[in-house]
Amino acid sequence: MKKILFTKTLLALVSAAAISAQAASLQGAADLLKAKDVKTIEFSATGNWFQFGQAPAPSLAWPKFDVSSYTASINYDQSAAHVQIVRKQTLEAGRNRPAPVEQKPDQYLSGKYAWNVAAPANSPAGTAPVASAQPASSVEERSAEIWSTPQGFVKAAVANKAVEKNAKNGVEISFTAGGKYRYVGFINEKNQVESVKTWIDTPVLGDTLYETTFTNYKDFAGTQFPAHIVRKQGGYPILDLNVAGVKANVPVDFKVPDEVASATPPAANVAVNKLADGVYYLTGGSHHSIAIDQRDHIVIVEAPLNEERSLAVIAKVKEIIPNKPIKYLVNTHAHFDHSGGLRTYVDAGITIVTHEANQSYYQKIWAEPHTLSPDRLASSKKVATFDTFKDKKVLTDGTRKIEIYPIAGSSHNDAFALVYLPAEKILVEADAYTPLAAGATPPASVNPYSVNLYENIQKLKLDVGQIAALHGPGVVKLADLKSYIGIKEVGAN
Repeated sequence: MKKILFTKTLLALVSAAAISAQAASLQGAADLLKAKDVKTIEFSATGNWFQFGQAPAPSLAWPKFDVSSYTASINYDQSAAHVQIVRKQTLEAGRNRPAPVEQKPDQYLSGKYAWNVAAPANSPAGTAPVASAQPASSVEERSAEIWSTPQGFVKAAVANKAVEKNAKNGVEISFTAGGKYRYVGFINEKNQVESVKTWIDTPVLGDTLYETTFTNYKDFAGTQFPAHIVRKQGGYPILDLNVAGVKANVPVDFKVPDEVASATPPAANVAVNKLADGVYYLTGGSHHSIAIDQRDHIVIVEAPLNEERSLAVIAKVKEIIPNKPIKYLVNTHAHFDHSGGLRTYVDAGITIVTHEANQSYYQKIWAEPHTLSPDRLASSKKVATFDTFKDKKVLTDGTRKIEIYPIAGSSHNDAFALVYLPAEKILVEADAYTPLAAGATPPASVNPYSVNLYENIQKLKLDVGQIAALHGPGVVKLADLKSYIGIKEVGAN
């Protein structure tokens, strides 16, 4: 009798498990989320935002910001979204960062157009905000944000004839959108979308995993939606939100500004400013480089942004210093805006000079697939050659010395370098000090990165005549740095 009861109980459990497994389906999720009826959604939240690509060391997470307000308004039918954030960088124990300043990003997407709305940089207080077109990478990322919401994922899965595969405690849903963007989601036994994975291109990481997880579903005025959202990119969180309110089918309708619709992506422009014989300051964008003419080769300092920028710099250098090979590329640090163009130099067979703490990281990430937007290195598959340093390093042709020093004690980055040309008394640095544009308002408090830079200059006993900052309006004097950090020149009024 007990055996019969046990058998019946076991069969019941197996039957219940089978029913539960069958209950998890794309259609079940569509019904639960009312995906067919939800044309727009707006959700508000608080939590944290993290600055992708700006980790203070390769082994550390992206820097955290406290988010006091996050509102996302999405129109699924128009593939449009408006995201407004109020955030301030979180103070970190052991890192002396600039005083946090409240930031209010105002970001839009509509189909193939992405734009931000803000007052122009360094404009006087009260200047009216304007719309500025954003690059294709922003379209890619903001589109991923739309289809990585629960309702958005289900809608996209249905539209793209997704494949369903049974998985433990649920079902896996996969499809390809736009001809190349792969999405993989998991729907649990309650028909809740638990996670969505997709891959987007970034110049440094290539095909970059963009993963969103959803927990603690609640009924928000008749709409099922997660109360907790965590998004990761490149292995670390970029968003961690506690959702407070959700509204379905509210008006989300905005027009693409004319100046955005008519904008064409600017070509990479490289302007040349000769700082000394054989030393050239390469500007023309938000990030700069330096070219140094040696006896039988060329050294370039910094490969920022992406392949397009690197190709433009290389072409300009060959124009101003013909018939010499580029032998070295000196990299100041691993932040993505300063390392995004390194792969182009690797493809060209140029040796990468960087702090020893960066080498293994670069080797690992450059081996990752670059299929979404293949660059030259993805085709050539060349192996990088490194010349690393921990302490002082000197590159010389027997006449001109190029000295490279770690910037010790900086909270900005743990593997951070400056370049110094002793004969010309030129200091090259990035991010430690960005000179102010003419008429710009000085910061309310002293930037500790700049104080630290000056301390390093003093400790190393560098005789600095010019500072070629790799951001900002141009070359300045050491006196400008001292004034910026509040040190008065002797005899100054």
